[in-house]
Amino acid sequence: MSKYRKKPVVIDAFQFYVDPIPDWFADKVTSNDVILRKCDYRRYSIDEAYCEIKTLEGTMIGRGGDFIIRGVEGEIYPCKPDIFEKTYELI
Repeated sequence: MSKYRKKPVVIDAFQFYVDPIPDWFADKVTSNDVILRKCDYRRYSIDEAYCEIKTLEGTMIGRGGDFIIRGVEGEIYPCKPDIFEKTYELI
């Protein structure tokens, strides 16, 4: 059996409900590919906020504090902070 190593890939990401929303995410909200839920900072805590992200695999949920990733093909998906920290490093 052969072994393979994942190629290094540079992605865009931000921490949902922590970091400012980047334009590429705001564009997906505008096009209804992302639905924000309980995302009013004056009313809801990080534990209550979430978003619904439409993907090819179906709708995925990004919770407050999750990282939202834009992949190499422009796809958007959530990632739990512990997995993100093990997988990615800041450049």
